[in-house]
Amino acid sequence: MKLKCSSAATPRTSHLHHSPITLLLFHLCRSELRCKEFWQDWKEQLLVAASASLSKSPADKDAEDQPERITKTCQQLECVCYGLGPFASCVSARYQLAMLLLLLEAGQIPLKDCSVYDPVFSSGERDVLRDLGLTVLSENEEGKRLVEKPTFFYLMHCGKALYNNLLWKNWSARGLPLMIIIGNSFTGMRERTIEKEFKRDYSYISKAVDFSVERKLACPSHLIDVFNDTAVITFPSNSLNGLPQSTWAESPEPQYQHSPDLEIILKETRS
Repeated sequence: MKLKCSSAATPRTSHLHHSPITLLLFHLCRSELRCKEFWQDWKEQLLVAASASLSKSPADKDAEDQPERITKTCQQLECVCYGLGPFASCVSARYQLAMLLLLLEAGQIPLKDCSVYDPVFSSGERDVLRDLGLTVLSENEEGKRLVEKPTFFYLMHCGKALYNNLLWKNWSARGLPLMIIIGNSFTGMRERTIEKEFKRDYSYISKAVDFSVERKLACPSHLIDVFNDTAVITFPSNSLNGLPQSTWAESPEPQYQHSPDLEIILKETRS
């Protein structure tokens, strides 16, 4: 898995943060992705996942106006994007932002209903995101967002701790089914991590990998560094309802004392 572009590793020259130039580069990326065959797979997988997660009854699935029903279903979603990276100076992050906007467009999710945050964003990047119509969060939530309505999380190449925190905050048979995640495969995380460390440090991912549903997303070879190891992840209610109550009985907040390479920027604590 390719690491995210970091502000330390990427030159962040002032001209790249000039909003018109950054917006132009973004629109070029979006136009390119729109013409790619794999984009259709991403769109269809999101729509299918949203429809499956939010359908009220089996009768909904038999409706003749299925495309319209799926679109209306997606319009119910909120969206949260964490860890996008410095898209003004990082090409990978720019493509990932372009894909996010295409997915919002496909689901007809209002841009204002998509909240974005990354502590590495410059003031210029925050301005660009606002110009695009997105909502820029001011606080580092560390992924600990309690979901109260159906929410689509866009977490491209984020650290395991962020996923783990998100699962912890919504660790219930009611909370998890409200989430649709597009991000790194939980199965891939397990395969790349020593089993003892995975269960100790990322216990919620370790448990969720057994009952979540992953739909692997297509990735062209020339964009392997941008979209590799990505899946749509959902948590079907019927799977969760069959789990023993002990699954939800103890859910302590994650602690990462044994994780030197945390891959997450923690919020600053005031002394």
